[in-house]
Amino acid sequence: MRLSDSDTRQDVFLLPAREAARALSISERTLWSLSAPRGPIPVVRVGHRVMYDPADLRAWIARQKVREAEEA
Repeated sequence: MRLSDSDTRQDVFLLPAREAARALSISERTLWSLSAPRGPIPVVRVGHRVMYDPADLRAWIARQKVREAEEA
């Protein structure tokens, strides 16, 4: 799944960890280390499942871009 603003699957509100990691092109292990409460990416708990809001993933990407630009 891509994280574009015009998602073709507009019925998707939350992504499971595997799909979120795939969307970010990182491993699930890396995603877990970046996930709240340890990291900056918020999670949504639904029962025992940990889910990710695509808007939160996009916001994290935007913050990373700003941080990289400031460091350059």
